[in-house]
Amino acid sequence: MNGAREESGGVDGIVAEGFEPVREAFQQVVEAQSGTGAAVAAWHDGRWVVDLWGGWADAGRTRAWQPDSIVMPYSVTKAFTALCALVLVDRGRLDLDDPVQRHWPEFRAGATVRQLLSHQVGLVALADPASPDLLLDWDALCAQLAREEPLWQSGMAIGESALFYGHLVGELVRRIDGRTLGGFLRDEICAPNGLDFQVGLGEADLARAVDLTGVAHLADDLESPERPDLLRRALLNPPGALDPDTVNSAAFRRAEIPAINGHGTARGVAGLYAALLAGRIISPSLRDKSTSAQARGVDRVMGGAERAWGLGFAVDDAGYGMGGIGGSLGWACPQDGYAFAFVTGTMGGHDRADAVETAFREVLGLPPL
Repeated sequence: MNGAREESGGVDGIVAEGFEPVREAFQQVVEAQSGTGAAVAAWHDGRWVVDLWGGWADAGRTRAWQPDSIVMPYSVTKAFTALCALVLVDRGRLDLDDPVQRHWPEFRAGATVRQLLSHQVGLVALADPASPDLLLDWDALCAQLAREEPLWQSGMAIGESALFYGHLVGELVRRIDGRTLGGFLRDEICAPNGLDFQVGLGEADLARAVDLTGVAHLADDLESPERPDLLRRALLNPPGALDPDTVNSAAFRRAEIPAINGHGTARGVAGLYAALLAGRIISPSLRDKSTSAQARGVDRVMGGAERAWGLGFAVDDAGYGMGGIGGSLGWACPQDGYAFAFVTGTMGGHDRADAVETAFREVLGLPPL
Protein backbone atom coordinates (compact mmCIF):
# COMPACT_ATOMS: atom_id res chain seq x y z
CA MET A 1 0.00 0.00 0.00
CA ASN A 2 1.18 3.53 -0.56
CA GLY A 3 -0.10 6.95 0.32
CA ALA A 4 0.94 10.57 0.47
CA ARG A 5 -0.44 13.25 2.77
CA GLU A 6 -1.63 16.35 0.98
CA GLU A 7 -2.68 19.80 2.14
CA SER A 8 -5.55 20.21 4.57
CA GLY A 9 -8.76 19.53 2.68
CA GLY A 10 -6.94 17.45 0.05
CA VAL A 11 -6.91 13.69 -0.50
CA ASP A 12 -5.20 11.34 1.93
CA GLY A 13 -5.15 7.61 2.50
CA ILE A 14 -3.73 4.50 0.91
CA VAL A 15 -4.13 2.43 -2.24
CA ALA A 16 -2.51 -0.88 -3.13
CA GLU A 17 0.05 -0.94 -5.88
CA GLY A 18 -1.68 -0.76 -9.24
CA PHE A 19 -4.78 0.98 -7.89
CA GLU A 20 -3.44 4.51 -8.37
CA PRO A 21 -6.13 5.28 -11.00
CA VAL A 22 -8.70 5.01 -8.21
CA ARG A 23 -6.93 7.74 -6.27
CA GLU A 24 -6.89 9.90 -9.41
CA ALA A 25 -10.61 9.42 -10.00
CA PHE A 26 -11.38 10.12 -6.35
CA GLN A 27 -9.16 13.23 -6.40
CA GLN A 28 -11.26 14.60 -9.26
CA VAL A 29 -14.45 13.98 -7.30
CA VAL A 30 -13.14 15.68 -4.17
CA GLU A 31 -11.86 18.71 -6.10
CA ALA A 32 -15.33 19.16 -7.60
CA GLN A 33 -17.16 18.92 -4.27
CA SER A 34 -18.71 22.30 -3.51
CA GLY A 35 -19.17 21.66 0.20
CA THR A 36 -17.80 18.95 2.43
CA GLY A 37 -15.69 16.06 1.21
CA ALA A 38 -15.94 12.33 0.68
CA ALA A 39 -14.32 8.97 1.36
CA VAL A 40 -14.00 5.70 -0.54
CA ALA A 41 -12.91 2.20 0.44
CA ALA A 42 -12.65 -1.07 -1.44
CA TRP A 43 -11.89 -4.65 -0.39
CA HIS A 44 -10.91 -7.22 -3.00
CA ASP A 45 -9.98 -10.85 -2.80
CA GLY A 46 -9.48 -10.80 0.96
CA ARG A 47 -7.55 -7.54 1.38
CA TRP A 48 -8.06 -3.80 1.53
CA VAL A 49 -6.86 -2.16 -1.68
CA VAL A 50 -8.39 1.33 -1.34
CA ASP A 51 -8.96 3.51 1.71
CA LEU A 52 -9.08 7.20 0.81
CA TRP A 53 -10.66 10.35 2.18
CA GLY A 54 -10.48 14.01 1.30
CA GLY A 55 -12.03 17.44 1.37
CA TRP A 56 -13.54 19.22 4.32
CA ALA A 57 -15.50 17.97 7.30
CA ASP A 58 -17.39 21.17 8.14
CA ALA A 59 -19.56 23.49 6.10
CA GLY A 60 -17.21 26.39 6.83
CA ARG A 61 -14.32 24.42 5.30
CA THR A 62 -12.00 24.92 8.25
CA ARG A 63 -11.68 21.30 9.39
CA ALA A 64 -10.16 18.64 7.13
CA TRP A 65 -11.76 15.22 6.68
CA GLN A 66 -9.83 12.78 8.85
CA PRO A 67 -9.42 8.99 8.64
CA ASP A 68 -11.93 8.65 11.48
CA SER A 69 -14.42 11.25 10.21
CA ILE A 70 -17.92 9.80 10.10
CA VAL A 71 -20.75 10.91 7.84
CA MET A 72 -24.45 10.16 7.50
CA PRO A 73 -25.09 8.22 4.27
CA TYR A 74 -28.91 8.23 4.46
CA SER A 75 -30.38 4.89 3.26
CA VAL A 76 -27.03 3.09 3.23
CA THR A 77 -27.96 2.71 6.92
CA LYS A 78 -30.84 0.38 6.05
CA ALA A 79 -28.57 -2.59 5.34
CA PHE A 80 -27.03 -2.31 8.82
CA THR A 81 -30.52 -2.13 10.30
CA ALA A 82 -31.80 -5.16 8.41
CA LEU A 83 -28.81 -7.22 9.54
CA CYS A 84 -29.80 -6.73 13.17
CA ALA A 85 -33.03 -8.61 12.47
CA LEU A 86 -31.22 -11.17 10.33
CA VAL A 87 -28.82 -11.95 13.19
CA LEU A 88 -31.89 -12.80 15.30
CA VAL A 89 -33.17 -14.99 12.48
CA ASP A 90 -29.83 -16.79 12.33
CA ARG A 91 -29.96 -17.39 16.08
CA GLY A 92 -33.45 -18.86 15.91
CA ARG A 93 -35.07 -16.04 17.86
CA LEU A 94 -37.03 -14.77 14.87
CA ASP A 95 -38.49 -16.49 11.82
CA LEU A 96 -38.89 -14.81 8.45
CA ASP A 97 -42.43 -16.11 8.17
CA ASP A 98 -43.48 -14.99 11.65
CA PRO A 99 -46.31 -12.47 11.66
CA VAL A 100 -44.90 -9.18 12.90
CA GLN A 101 -47.80 -9.10 15.39
CA ARG A 102 -46.39 -12.17 17.14
CA HIS A 103 -43.62 -9.96 18.49
CA TRP A 104 -45.30 -6.55 18.27
CA PRO A 105 -48.98 -7.13 19.14
CA GLU A 106 -50.04 -3.50 18.62
CA PHE A 107 -48.87 -3.60 14.99
CA ARG A 108 -51.99 -3.16 12.87
CA ALA A 109 -50.71 -4.05 9.39
CA GLY A 110 -50.92 -7.74 8.60
CA ALA A 111 -47.38 -8.58 7.55
CA THR A 112 -44.67 -11.19 7.93
CA VAL A 113 -41.11 -10.44 8.97
CA ARG A 114 -40.01 -11.31 5.42
CA GLN A 115 -42.43 -8.75 3.96
CA LEU A 116 -41.30 -6.11 6.43
CA LEU A 117 -37.62 -6.62 5.61
CA SER A 118 -38.22 -6.56 1.85
CA HIS A 119 -40.25 -3.34 1.68
CA GLN A 120 -43.55 -5.06 0.91
CA VAL A 121 -45.47 -3.38 3.77
CA GLY A 122 -47.30 -0.21 2.82
CA LEU A 123 -46.18 1.83 5.83
CA VAL A 124 -44.26 4.37 3.77
CA ALA A 125 -46.08 7.65 4.50
CA LEU A 126 -48.20 9.04 7.32
CA ALA A 127 -51.79 9.96 6.58
CA ASP A 128 -51.69 13.21 8.57
CA PRO A 129 -49.08 15.97 8.91
CA ALA A 130 -46.71 15.33 11.81
CA SER A 131 -44.58 17.54 14.01
CA PRO A 132 -40.79 17.57 13.44
CA ASP A 133 -40.44 16.29 17.01
CA LEU A 134 -42.02 12.98 16.04
CA LEU A 135 -38.96 11.99 14.01
CA LEU A 136 -36.81 12.14 17.16
CA ASP A 137 -39.28 10.38 19.46
CA TRP A 138 -38.82 6.64 19.08
CA ASP A 139 -41.76 5.47 21.18
CA ALA A 140 -44.22 7.98 19.71
CA LEU A 141 -43.29 7.24 16.11
CA CYS A 142 -43.41 3.47 16.62
CA ALA A 143 -46.84 3.83 18.23
CA GLN A 144 -47.99 5.92 15.26
CA LEU A 145 -46.71 3.36 12.76
CA ALA A 146 -48.36 0.51 14.67
CA ARG A 147 -51.80 2.09 14.29
CA GLU A 148 -51.30 3.59 10.82
CA GLU A 149 -53.36 2.24 7.95
CA PRO A 150 -50.97 0.81 5.32
CA LEU A 151 -51.26 2.14 1.78
CA TRP A 152 -51.50 -1.35 0.33
CA GLN A 153 -51.95 -4.90 1.53
CA SER A 154 -48.65 -6.45 2.52
CA GLY A 155 -47.15 -8.53 -0.26
CA MET A 156 -49.19 -6.87 -3.00
CA ALA A 157 -46.63 -4.19 -3.94
CA ILE A 158 -43.18 -2.90 -3.05
CA GLY A 159 -42.24 0.56 -1.84
CA GLU A 160 -39.17 1.65 0.10
CA SER A 161 -40.10 2.87 3.56
CA ALA A 162 -37.70 5.78 3.29
CA LEU A 163 -38.01 7.24 6.79
CA PHE A 164 -39.66 4.44 8.74
CA TYR A 165 -37.82 1.24 7.81
CA GLY A 166 -35.48 1.64 10.77
CA HIS A 167 -38.30 2.08 13.25
CA LEU A 168 -40.27 -0.85 11.84
CA VAL A 169 -37.29 -3.21 11.94
CA GLY A 170 -35.74 -1.65 15.03
CA GLU A 171 -38.85 -1.96 17.17
CA LEU A 172 -39.13 -5.60 16.15
CA VAL A 173 -35.53 -6.12 17.29
CA ARG A 174 -36.18 -4.26 20.55
CA ARG A 175 -39.32 -6.29 21.31
CA ILE A 176 -37.33 -9.53 20.97
CA ASP A 177 -33.94 -8.57 22.37
CA GLY A 178 -34.60 -5.60 24.68
CA ARG A 179 -31.81 -3.43 23.26
CA THR A 180 -32.37 -0.49 20.97
CA LEU A 181 -31.41 -0.94 17.32
CA GLY A 182 -28.34 1.22 17.86
CA GLY A 183 -27.25 -0.79 20.89
CA PHE A 184 -27.78 -4.13 19.17
CA LEU A 185 -25.92 -2.94 16.07
CA ARG A 186 -22.96 -1.77 18.15
CA ASP A 187 -22.71 -4.88 20.33
CA GLU A 188 -23.52 -7.65 17.88
CA ILE A 189 -22.38 -6.43 14.46
CA CYS A 190 -20.06 -3.42 14.39
CA ALA A 191 -17.82 -3.98 17.43
CA PRO A 192 -17.15 -7.69 16.74
CA ASN A 193 -16.27 -6.92 13.13
CA GLY A 194 -14.33 -3.71 13.67
CA LEU A 195 -16.81 -1.57 11.74
CA ASP A 196 -16.74 2.17 12.42
CA PHE A 197 -20.46 2.72 11.93
CA GLN A 198 -23.17 3.53 14.45
CA VAL A 199 -26.75 4.66 14.85
CA GLY A 200 -27.21 7.20 17.65
CA LEU A 201 -23.96 9.06 18.33
CA GLY A 202 -22.56 9.40 21.82
CA GLU A 203 -20.91 12.58 23.03
CA ALA A 204 -17.41 11.39 22.16
CA ASP A 205 -18.34 10.80 18.52
CA LEU A 206 -20.25 14.01 17.80
CA ALA A 207 -16.98 15.84 17.11
CA ARG A 208 -16.13 13.33 14.35
CA ALA A 209 -19.35 13.93 12.41
CA VAL A 210 -19.11 15.56 8.99
CA ASP A 211 -21.55 18.32 8.09
CA LEU A 212 -23.94 17.49 5.26
CA THR A 213 -23.95 20.26 2.64
CA GLY A 214 -26.32 20.80 -0.26
CA VAL A 215 -29.16 19.14 1.63
CA ALA A 216 -31.66 21.82 0.57
CA HIS A 217 -31.08 20.82 -3.07
CA LEU A 218 -32.39 17.34 -2.27
CA ALA A 219 -35.67 18.83 -1.10
CA ASP A 220 -35.83 21.05 -4.19
CA ASP A 221 -35.27 18.01 -6.42
CA LEU A 222 -38.34 16.34 -4.94
CA GLU A 223 -40.46 19.08 -6.50
CA SER A 224 -39.56 17.81 -9.98
CA PRO A 225 -42.65 16.44 -11.77
CA GLU A 226 -40.60 13.32 -12.52
CA ARG A 227 -40.57 12.45 -8.82
CA PRO A 228 -43.53 10.43 -7.49
CA ASP A 229 -45.81 12.31 -5.13
CA LEU A 230 -45.51 9.40 -2.71
CA LEU A 231 -41.74 9.98 -2.50
CA ARG A 232 -42.33 13.54 -1.30
CA ARG A 233 -44.81 12.32 1.27
CA ALA A 234 -42.45 9.55 2.37
CA LEU A 235 -39.45 11.82 2.90
CA LEU A 236 -40.96 15.07 4.14
CA ASN A 237 -43.44 14.00 6.84
CA PRO A 238 -42.38 14.27 9.60
CA PRO A 239 -40.21 17.14 8.35
CA GLY A 240 -36.52 17.36 9.10
CA ALA A 241 -34.74 14.62 7.15
CA LEU A 242 -33.97 17.01 4.30
CA ASP A 243 -33.42 20.11 6.42
CA PRO A 244 -29.74 21.06 6.84
CA ASP A 245 -30.20 22.57 10.28
CA THR A 246 -31.91 19.41 11.48
CA VAL A 247 -29.58 16.76 10.04
CA ASN A 248 -26.48 18.63 11.22
CA SER A 249 -27.80 19.14 14.73
CA ALA A 250 -26.50 17.26 17.76
CA ALA A 251 -30.05 16.18 18.65
CA PHE A 252 -30.55 14.51 15.28
CA ARG A 253 -27.16 12.81 15.41
CA ARG A 254 -27.82 11.48 18.90
CA ALA A 255 -31.25 10.12 17.92
CA GLU A 256 -31.83 6.67 16.47
CA ILE A 257 -33.49 6.99 13.07
CA PRO A 258 -32.11 3.77 11.59
CA ALA A 259 -33.58 4.18 8.13
CA ILE A 260 -31.22 7.08 7.46
CA ASN A 261 -29.06 8.45 10.26
CA GLY A 262 -26.26 5.98 10.72
CA HIS A 263 -22.83 7.60 10.75
CA GLY A 264 -19.67 5.89 9.61
CA THR A 265 -16.50 5.80 7.56
CA ALA A 266 -16.29 4.43 4.04
CA ARG A 267 -14.21 1.57 5.39
CA GLY A 268 -16.91 0.90 7.98
CA VAL A 269 -19.53 0.60 5.24
CA ALA A 270 -17.40 -1.44 2.85
CA GLY A 271 -16.33 -3.56 5.82
CA LEU A 272 -19.90 -4.69 6.35
CA TYR A 273 -20.01 -6.09 2.82
CA ALA A 274 -16.51 -7.53 3.10
CA ALA A 275 -17.63 -9.39 6.23
CA LEU A 276 -20.70 -10.74 4.44
CA LEU A 277 -18.62 -11.88 1.48
CA ALA A 278 -16.28 -13.62 3.91
CA GLY A 279 -19.19 -15.49 5.50
CA ARG A 280 -19.32 -13.49 8.73
CA ILE A 281 -22.16 -11.68 10.59
CA ILE A 282 -24.81 -14.12 9.37
CA SER A 283 -24.52 -17.62 7.97
CA PRO A 284 -23.74 -17.90 4.24
CA SER A 285 -27.08 -19.62 3.63
CA LEU A 286 -29.06 -16.78 5.20
CA ARG A 287 -26.82 -14.23 3.48
CA ASP A 288 -27.58 -15.80 0.11
CA LYS A 289 -31.29 -15.82 0.85
CA SER A 290 -31.21 -12.21 2.07
CA THR A 291 -29.35 -10.99 -1.00
CA SER A 292 -31.62 -12.68 -3.51
CA ALA A 293 -34.83 -11.12 -4.77
CA GLN A 294 -37.76 -11.55 -2.38
CA ALA A 295 -39.98 -9.14 -4.31
CA ARG A 296 -39.85 -7.44 -7.71
CA GLY A 297 -41.75 -4.63 -9.35
CA VAL A 298 -41.89 -0.89 -9.80
CA ASP A 299 -41.23 0.64 -6.40
CA ARG A 300 -44.29 2.76 -5.58
CA VAL A 301 -42.19 5.23 -3.60
CA MET A 302 -39.12 5.52 -5.80
CA GLY A 303 -40.79 5.03 -9.18
CA GLY A 304 -38.72 4.43 -12.30
CA ALA A 305 -37.70 1.04 -13.62
CA GLU A 306 -38.54 -2.28 -12.01
CA ARG A 307 -36.32 -3.16 -9.10
CA ALA A 308 -35.78 -6.09 -6.77
CA TRP A 309 -35.58 -6.12 -2.98
CA GLY A 310 -33.84 -8.73 -0.89
CA LEU A 311 -34.11 -8.74 2.89
CA GLY A 312 -32.88 -5.20 3.48
CA PHE A 313 -30.76 -5.00 0.34
CA ALA A 314 -31.35 -3.77 -3.17
CA VAL A 315 -30.24 -6.60 -5.45
CA ASP A 316 -29.32 -6.95 -9.11
CA ASP A 317 -27.55 -9.47 -11.30
CA ALA A 318 -24.11 -8.25 -10.18
CA GLY A 319 -24.60 -8.01 -6.43
CA TYR A 320 -26.34 -6.32 -3.56
CA GLY A 321 -26.19 -3.27 -1.31
CA MET A 322 -27.83 0.06 -0.59
CA GLY A 323 -27.47 3.55 -1.95
CA GLY A 324 -28.58 6.69 -0.17
CA ILE A 325 -30.18 9.89 -1.33
CA GLY A 326 -27.32 12.36 -1.67
CA GLY A 327 -24.90 9.98 -3.36
CA SER A 328 -23.48 7.54 -0.79
CA LEU A 329 -23.29 3.81 -1.55
CA GLY A 330 -22.32 0.47 -0.05
CA TRP A 331 -22.18 -2.56 -2.34
CA ALA A 332 -20.92 -6.11 -2.71
CA CYS A 333 -20.11 -7.86 -6.00
CA PRO A 334 -19.74 -11.55 -5.10
CA GLN A 335 -18.86 -12.75 -8.60
CA ASP A 336 -15.99 -10.26 -8.80
CA GLY A 337 -14.93 -10.68 -5.17
CA TYR A 338 -15.11 -7.11 -3.96
CA ALA A 339 -16.87 -4.77 -1.55
CA PHE A 340 -17.04 -1.04 -2.27
CA ALA A 341 -18.26 2.04 -0.43
CA PHE A 342 -18.38 5.74 -1.24
CA VAL A 343 -19.67 8.22 1.32
CA THR A 344 -20.06 11.93 0.80
CA GLY A 345 -20.86 15.08 2.74
CA THR A 346 -21.83 17.08 -0.36
CA MET A 347 -25.24 15.96 -1.51
CA GLY A 348 -25.65 15.08 -5.18
CA GLY A 349 -26.12 12.18 -7.55
CA HIS A 350 -24.52 8.75 -7.70
CA ASP A 351 -22.40 9.63 -10.71
CA ARG A 352 -19.46 10.33 -8.37
CA ALA A 353 -19.56 6.88 -6.79
CA ASP A 354 -19.99 5.35 -10.24
CA ALA A 355 -16.92 7.17 -11.57
CA VAL A 356 -14.70 6.00 -8.73
CA GLU A 357 -16.03 2.45 -8.79
CA THR A 358 -15.57 2.31 -12.55
CA ALA A 359 -11.91 3.31 -12.12
CA PHE A 360 -11.60 0.54 -9.54
CA ARG A 361 -13.22 -2.00 -11.86
CA GLU A 362 -10.93 -1.03 -14.72
CA VAL A 363 -7.92 -1.86 -12.56
CA LEU A 364 -9.46 -5.32 -12.05
CA GLY A 365 -10.08 -5.69 -15.78
CA LEU A 366 -13.85 -5.54 -15.34
CA PRO A 367 -16.30 -3.69 -17.60
CA PRO A 368 -17.51 -0.24 -16.48
CA LEU A 369 -20.77 0.20 -14.64
